[in-house]
Amino acid sequence: LNQTSLQPASFLLLGMAGLEDLHTWLSIPFCMMYIAALLGNFILLFVIVTERSLHEPMYLFLAMLAMADLVLSSSTVPKALSVFWSLSKEISFHACLTQMFFTHLSFIAESTILLAMAFDRYVAICNPLRYATVFTHSVIARIGLAAIARSFCVMFPTIFLLRRLPYCRHNIMPHTYCEHMGIARLACADISVNIWYGFATTLLSPGVDIVLIGVSYVLILRAVFRLSSKDAQLKAVGTCSSHACVILIFYTPAFFSFFTHRFGRNVPHHVHVLLANLYVLLPPMLNPIVYTMKNKHIREKVSQVLFR
Repeated sequence: LNQTSLQPASFLLLGMAGLEDLHTWLSIPFCMMYIAALLGNFILLFVIVTERSLHEPMYLFLAMLAMADLVLSSSTVPKALSVFWSLSKEISFHACLTQMFFTHLSFIAESTILLAMAFDRYVAICNPLRYATVFTHSVIARIGLAAIARSFCVMFPTIFLLRRLPYCRHNIMPHTYCEHMGIARLACADISVNIWYGFATTLLSPGVDIVLIGVSYVLILRAVFRLSSKDAQLKAVGTCSSHACVILIFYTPAFFSFFTHRFGRNVPHHVHVLLANLYVLLPPMLNPIVYTMKNKHIREKVSQVLFR
């Protein structure tokens, strides 16, 4: 048989299987969090773009983070709300692959940007005299392009890994959006390559990122505690606290969802789906809030824009 004939025309997304009666209630916090994520990230982007005093490396990285957050949440949440409200539970095969691609691509790109931001804080605190020469605008632009190129190279093969599989079982997916292993498990063939590729890319992209971020913060803390002035120590810790909060918010639900999805066989399926939705919705909503609250300069500029 022609293998393309075994590709389904569409998939049917069930949302949180077993909690269908609660879909309407679940949609309320999902919708409010998504609106907050859109408003927060668009305001942050607008302030950084329009205020020339914010055209510095740390804030340019923050603008990249906001764009990645917008793609990450907008790739998944609108369809999840459509499923919760029973507007449209069907998604075509190619649209499903497209959603999967952009969801994982923006996640890996955001992880790369967080690593660059950790290196930015390391240079600013440990080698402040070299900061201006290391983080020029051209270097920042290359880092942004590298984040996109890296995530594209990681995710592009998954499209072919999924298209090669025959889907002859059913087209019902107990999820709110399409993800790599969720699609692969609907195939009636050996998916070992998909499993190992997904596992390897998770460990070698966000997994390596979190290790390098941890190393950079160990070096930062070591340099901070060597400072003789208490005020200097507090100022250095303050500049890193917002980034540390964002890292915890981003990686905790994502890795918990990843390892629960693969090793937590006794965890109910609706918990898997809830965790998968949290790591694409919680960071985009909280990142602008954390940076606005923790960074006095951003807080002042956002206040000026909102009350102008």
